[in-house]
Amino acid sequence: MRALIVDDDFYSRITLHDMLRSVADCHIAVNGEEAIGAFKKALEDGRPYDLVCMDLVMPEMDGQQALREMRSLEDDQGVKELARCSIFVVSMVEDNRETNEAFFLGGADCFLVKPIEENRLMAELREHGLLG
Repeated sequence: MRALIVDDDFYSRITLHDMLRSVADCHIAVNGEEAIGAFKKALEDGRPYDLVCMDLVMPEMDGQQALREMRSLEDDQGVKELARCSIFVVSMVEDNRETNEAFFLGGADCFLVKPIEENRLMAELREHGLLG
C-alpha cells in the first residue's frame, strides 16, 4: 500500500507515519499544496496512492480544498469510483459542518479525530479494504 500523510503538525505526521510504516510505503506533505503535487505526480507515474491521511486545518491550502482537488484530479485521469484513493480526514476539528463538507463535498471516506488510536486506524484500513 502507498500512503500520503498530509499534516502541518510535525508530531501528527510522525505519529501517523509510525502507525502506518509497517503496512505502507509512506510519503509526507506539510500542506495541501504539497499534497496536490505529490498526488498528481503519483497519478501521472501510474503509481497512485491507496491512502491519503489529510488534516483539515493547514496553512497555504487547507485539507478541504486539497481533498476536492485530489478528487478532481482522479476524475480528470478517468479513475473509476472503485479504484479511487481512500482519503481519511484526520483532524482535531469535531465540527459537523466540517465533517459534512469533507464527506459530501470532498468525497472523504473516513473521518478520524485526533489523537488517533492505532487500533481504530487499522480497523478503518481493514473496513476500506486496504488491509487483509
